[in-house]
Amino acid sequence: MPDEEMIVTPWKVSGRIDYRKLIEEFGTQPITDSLLERIRKHTGELHLQLRRRIFFSHRDLDWILDMYEAGRRFVLYTGRGPSGPVHIGHLIPWIFTKHLQDVFGAKLYFQMTDDEKFLINPEFTLEKSNRIAYENALDVIAVGFDPKKTFIIMDSERGGILYKIAVQVAKRITFSTVKAVFGLEESSNIGIIFFPAIQAVPCFIESVITGENTPCLIPAAIDQDPYWRVTRDVAPKLGYYKPAQIHCKFLPGLGKGGKMSASMPETCIFTTDSPEDVDRKVWNAFTGGRATAKEQRLHGGDPSICPIYYYYYYLFEEEDSKIKELEEACRNGDILCGECKIRLAERIKRFLTEHQKRREEAKDHIEEYLFREP
Repeated sequence: MPDEEMIVTPWKVSGRIDYRKLIEEFGTQPITDSLLERIRKHTGELHLQLRRRIFFSHRDLDWILDMYEAGRRFVLYTGRGPSGPVHIGHLIPWIFTKHLQDVFGAKLYFQMTDDEKFLINPEFTLEKSNRIAYENALDVIAVGFDPKKTFIIMDSERGGILYKIAVQVAKRITFSTVKAVFGLEESSNIGIIFFPAIQAVPCFIESVITGENTPCLIPAAIDQDPYWRVTRDVAPKLGYYKPAQIHCKFLPGLGKGGKMSASMPETCIFTTDSPEDVDRKVWNAFTGGRATAKEQRLHGGDPSICPIYYYYYYLFEEEDSKIKELEEACRNGDILCGECKIRLAERIKRFLTEHQKRREEAKDHIEEYLFREP
């Protein structure tokens, strides 16, 4: 059976992802060893997600470092489209964003696009979308962002400054541009046509509030890149810097191929899953192993297609030497898939226990994080 065609858009990601091809198609730049060395000078040891090239692509990251080294501060911007519960794939860029906030002391604007999800989902009411946004915000807070430097923007609740900036952006984007970049059709509602202007706002909000042109760095999965391409075209027309970006790969689902997606809940680890849920989902996961234990020991497995291995690689094994040992043990047939699954399930359960504790505590602190106009 042939692999499903690769599709990567802000609204759909499917198929086996070829990240080199995405760099070429999107016109981004790969993160090089020399760029990593520049980052290391400011951060000390590189974050796991940089060392392992989970963050693999960028636009103007070198310029952000130029500005920082010249004494200019920058702000961070990332977000969430609240269409349902958060899974651990969503946490990947958030964990890295927290690292950037910690080492650079940067403010973070976190946009909850409850308006977008209302516009693109026919069955959603605005109230439902907003309710999910508040649930998702608990997971954001649980990651551990600094409440004094983190501002969660609930789009549907923030009309004032959000709208004032958005109309400035919208005036400089043509319908033909939006149609071409996002593949919109005659049947697309006019709200989603306008939405790219809303998603651009956090790139400029610090500059508007402070009156000082402030660089912005966006850590996010690469499927969101089309929004920033449009924003980067508009920024100079408004007198602002183009937002820089650093792109991450997608955490695979527990099935065969494709990213983790809430639309396939049995191949997805949600942040609210119970220990029993984790055990079941991990045990039933696809692997790169052989059909029998005898064949596995004789011929070894293939970690390059195994989501269990990638969970260790992306999040659940900090030490690079142990990742190498795991890969070699798999290829040499020294470890069976069942053993690997049991160990991973235990690590995920420990991780979720701590996250869920912080998530519950976040209910008493959400007001501290919400963006309020100055």
